[in-house]
Amino acid sequence: MLIVRATKKLLRLAGPSTARDDDRGTTLLGPWYATVLFWRPRIVLLVNEMTLLPVLLPMAPAATLTSRIAEQISTALTVHQAPATFVDQERRHMQNVQLGVTANRSVVGVMTEFTRLAQIHHHDDPTVDLVELIVLLAAIPCSPLYSRNVSLDRELVATMQAITT
Repeated sequence: MLIVRATKKLLRLAGPSTARDDDRGTTLLGPWYATVLFWRPRIVLLVNEMTLLPVLLPMAPAATLTSRIAEQISTALTVHQAPATFVDQERRHMQNVQLGVTANRSVVGVMTEFTRLAQIHHHDDPTVDLVELIVLLAAIPCSPLYSRNVSLDRELVATMQAITT
């Protein structure tokens, strides 16, 4: 089971919270946080709590959002050269998605910064591909990771190595 900790803005659009505050899910990377970017069309920004890896996907149609999250996270992991076995295992655990309320203010702060950075790239090039934007955002140094791996793509690699060994 995948737990997505959504902002109030996103919960109003995607559906009510069904996960308890202490739910962690069964995925190896743990919960993801999500918010909505009010672009045309609307975009959902997901950020992994453990690695701070960003993922972007179209909001529409909102009724199928939770069923599309697993595929987009799998795509992002593949783009960042995650081993196929790791991606497959995560995808199996993400078949059931539950929305919950945000619980980690630090991750919400990182989401706010990614929102600003994504808007800058989107403003400069409104046709930018979402996967391409994920790669750009993941390479940016992130202050919560300065003492570890500096950027999100490096943090993902280190986390996957720690989990799989």
